[in-house]
Amino acid sequence: REDLIEAVRSYHPNADPKRLGIAYDFAKKHHGEQLRKSGDPYYSHPVKVAMLLAHIKLDECTIMAGLLHDTVEDCDVSLDEIESLFGNDVAELVDGVTKLGKLDYKSEKSKQAENFQKFILATVHDIRVLLVKLADRLHNMRTLHFIPKEESRLRIARETMEIYAPLARRVGLYQVASELEDLAFFHVNAPARDSIIQKLEELTSENA
Repeated sequence: REDLIEAVRSYHPNADPKRLGIAYDFAKKHHGEQLRKSGDPYYSHPVKVAMLLAHIKLDECTIMAGLLHDTVEDCDVSLDEIESLFGNDVAELVDGVTKLGKLDYKSEKSKQAENFQKFILATVHDIRVLLVKLADRLHNMRTLHFIPKEESRLRIARETMEIYAPLARRVGLYQVASELEDLAFFHVNAPARDSIIQKLEELTSENA
């Protein structure tokens, strides 16, 4: 809790530690006993998402949306409750992330990855919604190996490679895009990834 507040206040000294703390506690309380596939408490996920958003120095409302982004979909929480406690700006961001999570890449309207990227960009009226979603995807990719079904891992990895990594690059998050691609490649074709890394290391040592 204090680490997150300190991270935000390091670049945004006027951020309200009380509001951030309330959002943190709200997420922790409502995710309750939920667990991730890793066995970690579920609330650790929105905290990691919020920390990723803090690392790219986003505003207080976006950090709070990162903490709260799964509460409407996964907990017994309404948008009205989010709005009454945290304001309209945060509620709209949470609503946007919730709706974005419901878009179906496999649908007939979105067969081509590039068209689906354009569809997402057209759907998102506030770029901060996409930034929260990208941070959410990055943390999920970092923990993808905990998902037991290979079919599910491959689907998520391909979607990440085809949709979310290019979107991260489009909005200038090149480091995020690079990590998303690398994590996805590991699950889609680990031997090819290992071979490329080995070749790069050989070239680096030759040119040293």
